[in-house]
Amino acid sequence: MFTRNVADGVHRISHAYVNFYLVEGDDGVTIVDSGLPAMWTMMAKSLVSLGYGRADVKAVVLTHAHFDHLGLAARAQRELHVPVWAHSGDAYIAAHPYRYKHEKSRLLFALTHPAGLPALLSMAGAGALWVRGIRHLDHFGEGEVLDVPGRPEIVFCPGHTQGHCALFLRDRNVLFSGDALVTLDPYTGREGPHIVAGAATADSPQALASLTRLAATEAGLVLPGHGEPWTGGIAAAADIALRNGPS
Repeated sequence: MFTRNVADGVHRISHAYVNFYLVEGDDGVTIVDSGLPAMWTMMAKSLVSLGYGRADVKAVVLTHAHFDHLGLAARAQRELHVPVWAHSGDAYIAAHPYRYKHEKSRLLFALTHPAGLPALLSMAGAGALWVRGIRHLDHFGEGEVLDVPGRPEIVFCPGHTQGHCALFLRDRNVLFSGDALVTLDPYTGREGPHIVAGAATADSPQALASLTRLAATEAGLVLPGHGEPWTGGIAAAADIALRNGPS
């Protein structure tokens, strides 16, 4: 599914319970996260529908490097000749998408939380088991404003991964929360603001603590890696996620 203008010049691509985004700027388009391998054609068609060609894509910026956010990154780097940006704390995961720290057994968690199985099976069908790693990343740091279309500001919010960052478009009052805060947890099937379950989160207490970093942006619109956009402001979403706690 392609949704135009979830915010001014920001467009959502959603498939298999995974979101990523196209951000327009004066000098082209930035891809925020990169979904799963089966979403390449959807992305290409979305760019054309917006009046852009391949040469207009200037960068891929990752909130983190889990496989369901990394899916198109290696191909974009190879075919579109664009840099892929991420925090250095996720460099190892980016190179090895299936070797990442998580608190709970993914298999046992899936068996005991059957409501999450539709999302996980859908993700597998979209290529989640075949994501290519990427070794060459451009690294950003906390508080940096990237010189890419949209000029996202980096908000370091570790916990889901050790290098997880949200991206804040200050002039549009939009926060890409990645998996630091989602409105659908694909591992439990629960809707509403949550941190992601321990089957995919490295450190849930740290992830909960990082919600204060998100709330400090005072963003009005939150665009998560999974689930629907949240229009009620990041402060309210963070408060609900904190009360919902870990899974």
